[in-house]
Amino acid sequence: MLGNTPQHRTRVAVVGGGILGVAVARELVLKHPGIEVVVFEKEAALGRHQTGHNSGVVHAGIYYRPGSLKADLCARGRALLKDYCVEHHLPFVECGKVVVAVHPAETQRLDALEASAHANQVPGLRRIDARQLRELEPHAAGVAALHSPGTAITDFVAITEALAVEVTHHGGEVRLHTRVTDLARSATQVRVNSTGPSGRNQELFDAAILCPGLHADRLAGRADGENGPRIVPFRGEYLALKESRTHLVRSLIYPVPDPRYPFLGVHLTRRVDGGVDIGPNAVIATRREGYRRADFSARDIWDLASWPGFWRLAGAHWRTGVREVHGSLSKGAFLQAAQRYLPGLQPSDIEGVHAGVRAQAVDQDGSLVDDFRITQVDTITAIRNAPSPAATSSLAIAEYVVARLPRFG
Repeated sequence: MLGNTPQHRTRVAVVGGGILGVAVARELVLKHPGIEVVVFEKEAALGRHQTGHNSGVVHAGIYYRPGSLKADLCARGRALLKDYCVEHHLPFVECGKVVVAVHPAETQRLDALEASAHANQVPGLRRIDARQLRELEPHAAGVAALHSPGTAITDFVAITEALAVEVTHHGGEVRLHTRVTDLARSATQVRVNSTGPSGRNQELFDAAILCPGLHADRLAGRADGENGPRIVPFRGEYLALKESRTHLVRSLIYPVPDPRYPFLGVHLTRRVDGGVDIGPNAVIATRREGYRRADFSARDIWDLASWPGFWRLAGAHWRTGVREVHGSLSKGAFLQAAQRYLPGLQPSDIEGVHAGVRAQAVDQDGSLVDDFRITQVDTITAIRNAPSPAATSSLAIAEYVVARLPRFG
């Protein structure tokens, strides 16, 4: 439990100004009033990377292994997020989602998905047939589907900004344009080196909570000496339906995931601004913050090439990788994946390309870290793996992290 003494005011550093970092900072100032909380963010605004480049989906918990942190924190986080959005007049649209089996051969995978979703107590989940699917999504095609009416969409950047207002209102500090360059820990303190508008700075904190997303392995490794897992960045590219064709999709339309494939596959997603995205694919990014194909970082490439887990991952999934690269280079191939369950979709219906980068942790044996991974060594807590549904789970992850901090003072 955190606490202050007459001689010392507890200080906690939070590294990373995405939704996770700001949610953790808010939880700290609300649960432990009087402590000093500082959020470090290297960009000029909050939520510039994964928070601001994701699909905006508030997940209901269909895909996650029952009993995992993902399953538990997604369920708790979704409820907290809905209440927060209602309280703060932020968008939260329960448009629903259908997970579509296109062929009878996919229904066995749909059965397994249905079982795990019920184990995770996904609200309102039901199995529907082809006729019921067409009632919900007149332009979709499939032999069966799961309907999740509670799946929602929101604006995660707007939520992050609202959380930051609470942090500062309760005495916390959010430092933009401030990059943490190094950390050193002892059993009782953390030294944080940073560079910002006032130059280089060195400060002592009683604890540090690391939520740096795409750079989680680097910063956490410097702080606690653990080598791995390594972040492998996957760029996910999206096409968009033209405004005149957004009526083709009423909610969210997803394929049945293939267990041999590490991601969900191309799907169709409504956004709170009325647009509809098609995607994402998943190709290895040549820069951790590389939102364009031409973006390149020699350091990021070296980190990939020097990690044995990357080569083992590539060896296991090279066929999938070739297919994803083909889809990235060919709009027709990309579109074909969506046409399986939205057959009326035409090349003339789509426009533009935008992208996000997913920070996916990979262990040394080449396995993708499936669950959230949060480690604690002395005064350092590190969120080492927090892919989807991390944004959905953000308020619950903050509760989880703050409740497990050691006692100070």
